[in-house]
Amino acid sequence: MRIVIAPDSFKGTLSADDAAAAIAAGIARVLPDADLVLRPVADGGEGTVAAALRAGYEARDASVTGPDGRPVEATFAVDGTTAVVELAAAAGLGLLEEPAPMTATTRGVGELLLAALESGARRIVLGLGGSATTDGGAGMLQALGARLLDAAGDDIGPGGAGLATLVRIDLAGLDPRLPETRIVVATDVDNPLTGPSGAAAVFAPQKGAGPVEVALLDAALSRYASVLMHTVGAWVERRQGAGAAGGTAAGAMAVLGAEVTSGAAMVCDLVGLDAALEGADLVLTGEGAFDAQTLRGKAPAKVAARARAAGVPCVVLAGAVQVPPDRLAAAGVAAAHALTEVEPDLDRCRSDAARLLAELAARVVRDGLPEGDAR
Repeated sequence: MRIVIAPDSFKGTLSADDAAAAIAAGIARVLPDADLVLRPVADGGEGTVAAALRAGYEARDASVTGPDGRPVEATFAVDGTTAVVELAAAAGLGLLEEPAPMTATTRGVGELLLAALESGARRIVLGLGGSATTDGGAGMLQALGARLLDAAGDDIGPGGAGLATLVRIDLAGLDPRLPETRIVVATDVDNPLTGPSGAAAVFAPQKGAGPVEVALLDAALSRYASVLMHTVGAWVERRQGAGAAGGTAAGAMAVLGAEVTSGAAMVCDLVGLDAALEGADLVLTGEGAFDAQTLRGKAPAKVAARARAAGVPCVVLAGAVQVPPDRLAAAGVAAAHALTEVEPDLDRCRSDAARLLAELAARVVRDGLPEGDAR
């Protein structure tokens, strides 16, 4: 029996690699002779570089500016003239000792892009997700040579607070290699830059912003969009996905000419999921919370869709399942199981996730697999 194991991370508890290993361990108890093919996935944010490394890319390290200005060590992946970079490695929320919603910067992301250029990359995939920032990618552009200036002609300060004083953008010093470089932004977010569903309103509270700060950040991003329009003629404020990673996608779109692609789909291609599904009898995917947001294009939904196209039944294993049965079928999911089927205590599910996930996987294959395909 050939089983493809393609989970995303269980955020805060298990990486995608660890989740795949746990599922494999559980299945091996029941089906020791099964051909288990591990293809952990991601949404284009955290875990994207790891997926590239599993696909054979070479790891490179760089010391860059973290979101609060302290240096951090970041890893990116290179294969020939293609590089894969994660925003979270340089500007992730987990890099902060305390929240900094107004001042967190993406400068380190620009420094990572420079490191990728130095490696010879002329196609860079920038995975967005897990950001600590709401600066519209301003810090990233500054690191790449752009000058963002206030009314006195001085460089603005870091973060969304700095954007509130922005008057002019000077691109004369932008790295000359960028026009010859294809930048691809990978994200699972479709939010615009500003407004009720924009970067500040939806995501800044997760980064420590209160209602007053959210309003200030939203106004600063709107100002930024206007100056970008005046500078490069690109109106990105309402573009789908421009609000990704605190608006970093907007800066990348407007100034770097970045394309936006589904992060989950890109990672599925990167790890060779379609080839792995050929001849498979079952695919298992999952994440911490399998919910309505998942069905909007996150990695487990992409795995299920590709499994359905290949005629392979797909089963979801998750920390929690919050999708009704009728929507499961529509998404190509034959069945979905939660860790709480093994351990009702949610705290224990988080603290002992690997063992419980292995036990859940063992139960699923022991108690009966879905019959037929998921079409």
